[in-house]
Amino acid sequence: MSATAQTRATHVTPEAILQLGLAFWGSKTLLSAVELGVFSELSGGPLAQDELAVRLGLHPRSSRDFLDALVALGMLEREDGRYANTAATELFLDRAKPSYLGGLLEMANARLYPFWGRLTEALRTGEPQNESRTGDDFFGALYADPERLRQFLRAMTGLSTGAAMGIAATFPFDRYETVLDLGCAEGGLLVQLAQRHTHLSGTGFDLPAVKEPFEEYVRTMGLDDRLQFVAGDFFDDPLPSADVVTLGHILHDWGREEKLALLRRAYDAVPDGGAVIVFEAIIDDDRRANAFGLLMSLNMLIETPGGSDYTAADCQGWMREVGFSETYAEHLVGPDSMVVGIK
Repeated sequence: MSATAQTRATHVTPEAILQLGLAFWGSKTLLSAVELGVFSELSGGPLAQDELAVRLGLHPRSSRDFLDALVALGMLEREDGRYANTAATELFLDRAKPSYLGGLLEMANARLYPFWGRLTEALRTGEPQNESRTGDDFFGALYADPERLRQFLRAMTGLSTGAAMGIAATFPFDRYETVLDLGCAEGGLLVQLAQRHTHLSGTGFDLPAVKEPFEEYVRTMGLDDRLQFVAGDFFDDPLPSADVVTLGHILHDWGREEKLALLRRAYDAVPDGGAVIVFEAIIDDDRRANAFGLLMSLNMLIETPGGSDYTAADCQGWMREVGFSETYAEHLVGPDSMVVGIK
């Protein structure tokens, strides 16, 4: 071995490998904290270990290490033996706040965590590893169970909130009057748009089972006079027309042909000069920087028969293929970007 190679070897450590390989320890600790309601219990102020453990139903053997692990992970603060939320967990993980993002983590804990334990099988077979393993259709089973559906819809709101705020802040909605959100879930995107742009009216389009959760959420936000729900299947049923059509965390559920079909239907729903906005964890064109987007694509491998995430260049190519005259991509927040097509 050369002197240069020896010097390089002495500076190589296994730390990054071990941190990544055992990252599920910290992830599951946070997911269990959300499940137990740790952050909601602390929303009223700091609590001592014993009192918090009693409220959460923790065993004496586990409580100290569990709570201190959350401190070390940056999810809690501790001073004079009393635990408190951080600014971020107070805002985003208290179930009583409208900014609660824990629905996504609740779903990750209840569904995705065990399914990802079969990633190796998915990589070898190309087959989903979720409910479909037992013969159930994922979306069919999901939409047939009101409790699981609401959990999923809350998760989609949490997943999309940051991107929705970014779209509301950066897209020129002053040029448009109406918005149609395909696969709207609770209506989180439409709420963000309507709150920032008081001239806009919007329509959420989703399967009939979503109507009640959508209307409840919109009503709690005081926007039921400007946001409405239309039930239907976005592959088969007529789409309402609108100046802007949005598809958030939708295209990655499907294979290429279904992606093109949805983009064609969105194209047909807007007038000349109208826009279609696609947003999710768009993979960087070089496919080496947006790890979240690539991992989300593996999640689609686990969850769907043919879905995958994609680059902005991929999406722009599909948009041009279905007829859009102008396309551009813009980063929103974190791993999320939007791709816009102008008709």
